[in-house]
Amino acid sequence: MLITIVTFIIVFGVLVVVHEFGHFYFAKRAGILVREFSIGMGPKIFAHQKNGTTYTVRILPLGGYVRMAGLEDDDDSLKPGTTVSLLLNQDDVVETINASKKKTLISGIPVEVVKWDLEKDLWIEGYENGEEDKYRRFPVLHDASIIEEDGTEVRIAPIDVQFQSAKLWQRILTNFAGPLNNFILTIVAFTLVAVIQGGVVTSENSTKIGGFATSSVAKKAGLKVGDEIVAVNGHKTASWQKLSSYVNAAPGKKIKVTYSRDNQKKTVGLTPRVQNQNGKKIGLIGITAKTHTDSSFMAIATYGFTKTWATMVALLAAIGGIFTHGFSLNDLGGPVAIYSYTSEAAQYGLTSVISLLAFLSINLGIVNLFPIPALDGGKIVLNIIEGIRRKPLSPEKEGMITLIGFGFLMLLMVLVTWNDIHRYSLIKNLLAVLNDYWCSFKKGISYETIKNFDTYC
Repeated sequence: MLITIVTFIIVFGVLVVVHEFGHFYFAKRAGILVREFSIGMGPKIFAHQKNGTTYTVRILPLGGYVRMAGLEDDDDSLKPGTTVSLLLNQDDVVETINASKKKTLISGIPVEVVKWDLEKDLWIEGYENGEEDKYRRFPVLHDASIIEEDGTEVRIAPIDVQFQSAKLWQRILTNFAGPLNNFILTIVAFTLVAVIQGGVVTSENSTKIGGFATSSVAKKAGLKVGDEIVAVNGHKTASWQKLSSYVNAAPGKKIKVTYSRDNQKKTVGLTPRVQNQNGKKIGLIGITAKTHTDSSFMAIATYGFTKTWATMVALLAAIGGIFTHGFSLNDLGGPVAIYSYTSEAAQYGLTSVISLLAFLSINLGIVNLFPIPALDGGKIVLNIIEGIRRKPLSPEKEGMITLIGFGFLMLLMVLVTWNDIHRYSLIKNLLAVLNDYWCSFKKGISYETIKNFDTYC
């Protein structure tokens, strides 16, 4: 379980950080101020400021984010009537505003804030030392910093470095860069799989058995490597996909498998083992297709591109099926589903984990391009509308559209997560593990013994 959790954190973290780095890189290139690049969520445990960006590591190792100037409430740490500490340079211009009680500026001047402008004219007004007869306006540096309430020090956000000040095509590229990075990660990951495997493994486009899984039902029934399965329950198996579909459709049900060996056809009865996959019960007989490996440089070099394209086409077809065959929450998956996939992949080793990373990465890239407000695709649609109208939507309208989109996504996420919990029996399995640990502690027996012999509890 620990290996699964660590693998899940790494996979999920890589996906999000790579996605956010795309936005970060293109924003920087466009002259947009990236105030913070965070790895993780929640309270921060480390922060370092460089070239105007504060890099933070936060306590929850799930996800991350990029804060771009102009896409947030930049002055939410300043409120009228609150006291801040101002650090001035030699020219009596503010270079640091401390709005946090967690940090102290030794040479800072206490000021009770009345009003401020940190976007255009760059000043802050208030009562020095809280005294009514010392009302003063302090000029603020363009590159001044503000220490927020949680102790994070970031740059202020003047209007010229805000997101909306960049050219339209730069903003479109910045919004598109996240999914673009996910597509690049997919190509790199699939290429790495080919390198680790020593080449590109492809099936021989037949139904010949190339190997058996552990505790294979087919092997116990007498089938051997090289046998070619020609029919299941009388249905011809013209391809491995057909063979899989017939077997998967009969979990726990006896089937008749017709196979060819030494030019002779034989039939054997067997019962596919039941396995839960993606929340559904499927049948497995424990066989793998006969394959060959192309170890040429060209095959390895192009595999990342060809596999990414094939996966993208398959995903788009599956997404299209949601609209043509009817919508179901079972067609979607959230963090719980990703955890379940990671658990399965971790059992098969590094190659399976990297393949899963590639698959999830291209999923994230495609889904983020959906024209839904709050997603990158929705932002690009707003950029295109701005280009057609030759002026942006009002901040109020854009904010309302984004809020509606965000609300829809949150509702969908809750429904998907709740559905996934039931599909993958996450709560039940977690409680079972915790019970085993408690039992091992109470009886003074190793966890492995408890896990393998339920009679102890």
